Amino acid sequence: MGGFLEIAETRVRYGEVEVLKGINLSVAKGEFVALLGSSGCGKTTLLRTIAGFNAPAAGAIKVAGRDVTRQPPDKRGMALVFQSYALWPHMTVDQNIGYGLKLRRMSTAAAAARVAEMKALLGLEALGQRKPAALSGGQRQRVALGRALAINPEILLLDEPLSNLDARIRLTVRHEISALQRRLGITAVHVTHDREEAMVMADRIVIMNGGEIAQAGTPQEVYNRPGSDFVAAFMGAENIIDIDVQVSGDRIELAEGPHNSAASLSAKHHTVRSGPAIARFRSEAINLEAADGKAPTAPTGALFLKGFVEQSSYPGGLWRHVVMLGASKVIVDAQERFEIGSSVRVRVPEESLFIFART
Repeated sequence: MGGFLEIAETRVRYGEVEVLKGINLSVAKGEFVALLGSSGCGKTTLLRTIAGFNAPAAGAIKVAGRDVTRQPPDKRGMALVFQSYALWPHMTVDQNIGYGLKLRRMSTAAAAARVAEMKALLGLEALGQRKPAALSGGQRQRVALGRALAINPEILLLDEPLSNLDARIRLTVRHEISALQRRLGITAVHVTHDREEAMVMADRIVIMNGGEIAQAGTPQEVYNRPGSDFVAAFMGAENIIDIDVQVSGDRIELAEGPHNSAASLSAKHHTVRSGPAIARFRSEAINLEAADGKAPTAPTGALFLKGFVEQSSYPGGLWRHVVMLGASKVIVDAQERFEIGSSVRVRVPEESLFIFART
């Protein structure tokens, strides 16, 4: 059974450059999907194509089984909240929220009732006669959201709507939008480059890279089981080391290297083949200890690395260490501070280790 919003084999070109390379994505009714990726990955192009502002060179976009690929934006049953909010500066809050209703020729009384409903929903009751210049960033964001929701869209599209807010306000508003979306049961597609924002707000995350979908899944899936080296790095596993692996049945045997011990790991969560590989892990998911004790010769369930502390700092909560492993370095967070120059051992549990074939 298809989803409520279906994007099938969609390709978008700007001149000779193919920006979207055959995107396939299905969004269920009432689902909150985040399109996550760095600048230039195609996420905003995909959102604007869904909205109808970009015409695909190939493929189809359907809403509830209805093909909207060639329909204009106002006929798709969608509303888009822009990154800049795009509020009319000469209009009041009431007039901005009611703008779409006016275009739809809704009666004055019905439009006023709907605007009042949106203001109550978004905590804007006392601000109806203010103009955007007299509002805070968070208030302007709520007005833009109210204008989008006032027309009762089937699908809400959000183009980095929190990027212009300061960090403290952003945390509050992201929870407000998420709670509002769930309460209304509206289908939402949200573009962001902020990993934490996507993790907190979305039911499902679609990670994009080079105009393609690199991986899609729940926040837990893409965080704990990244399907590629790119996804692992993008989801915060930025520490990287070179290793050699031998796959034998359900075990992965790691050969001893100049800066790592031999190890035996479960192959359960890895699809790596025998040969040169890379291992990735997050700074907060590992243990740092003094190198005075002897590490197991061939430990099971963990990889041990040996090096020395080059740098330490305190960003808050934990001590952050830069540990040199020969010419390469890894970042390790620990409860206690290790002295600069001290020899240390880094223990990486197998559940925190992401192994991929070296390409």
